[in-house]
Amino acid sequence: MSGNLRDHFLLEKDVVFLNHGSFGACPKPVFETYQAWQLQLERQPVRFFIKELWPALQTARRALEAYVGSEEDCLVPVFNATMGVNTVAHSLKLNPGDEILSNEHEYGACTRAWNKICAKTGAVYVIAPIPSPIESLEQVAEAIWSRVTDRTKVLFISHITSPSGIVFPAEELCRRARERGIITIVDGAHCPGQIPLNLKEFGADFYTGNCHKWLCAPKGSAFLYAAPDKKHLLEPLVVSWGGTNECATDDPFINELQFQGTNDVAAFLSVPNAIQFQADHNWDEVRVRCQSMVAWVKGELESLPSVRPLYPTTNTLQKQMSGFALPGKDAIAMKETLVSKYNIEIPVWNLKDDAILRVSVQGYNTQADLETLIQAVKELS
Repeated sequence: MSGNLRDHFLLEKDVVFLNHGSFGACPKPVFETYQAWQLQLERQPVRFFIKELWPALQTARRALEAYVGSEEDCLVPVFNATMGVNTVAHSLKLNPGDEILSNEHEYGACTRAWNKICAKTGAVYVIAPIPSPIESLEQVAEAIWSRVTDRTKVLFISHITSPSGIVFPAEELCRRARERGIITIVDGAHCPGQIPLNLKEFGADFYTGNCHKWLCAPKGSAFLYAAPDKKHLLEPLVVSWGGTNECATDDPFINELQFQGTNDVAAFLSVPNAIQFQADHNWDEVRVRCQSMVAWVKGELESLPSVRPLYPTTNTLQKQMSGFALPGKDAIAMKETLVSKYNIEIPVWNLKDDAILRVSVQGYNTQADLETLIQAVKELS
């Protein structure tokens, strides 16, 4: 296998694309499958929605269930992980004073969703501070768990954080929460395709993940998982015709949540092809190569006086993403300069008082991409 898979992707050739983590990138053959599903839908929409859709959804769900280690009929398609979080948040019966425990490294859209829920219910969104720099996963777990009280009803945590690219100790925290009777919701937006999953053993009550990011499926493909004993708690955000289709199952969780009105489901139906694409290209090896590249660029960037490490370089704390603090830098200005002057697509944002640069490395990236970034950061220091 070639060390670089860039020719399999539709990305513009002149862009140094180090931002796979935001929206992913879809390989050409998977995108072609996606378009084929769209054509099938449009050529006979009635037949597609009435007779062909439900069996096709089951086929896609079965492939994804096997890939993420889910029990049968315990996951449903959603458009993105944010929708998955919103589905759970709106389903829970929260009372005034109930606490939702989270932390400083969560994705902003999900934080906004919880704040809206709290404003309506009187529940409280508790943000645990995370030490900086981080020394270990144990330190992160204790920082979050120390904020548990008798009022804690929900633990909401990322598996891999969006702002900083850290692999959080989500499995350990889910174990502790289950022992305390605390409902657990894990935002695994960055996990499918980046790290192996076995949701049957993970221990989360609810887990949502994107397929359009590291699994490289088309945009709009994601899933929401519910542990078998928690499926009954979920309600659809939109009540539609789920359950009345002639192909419907006996499971209201599947019927009501996998169909919430007429929409283009081609992205989710293409997920099995994304799984197969990665299998065909030895993605276990690709991931190892990408992780090595991340570790290398992390060392090079952190040797610069203008860069402050956020956490140690270990495979337990990072995989194919890594974040770096740029003290004193204007995040918006730096991002714009990296794009306009160096043609580097990479996120720079604020976390607490620092600008954070987050590097994503996928199979199409090269050593030259990372060297371009290092040189740019040197010149902008």
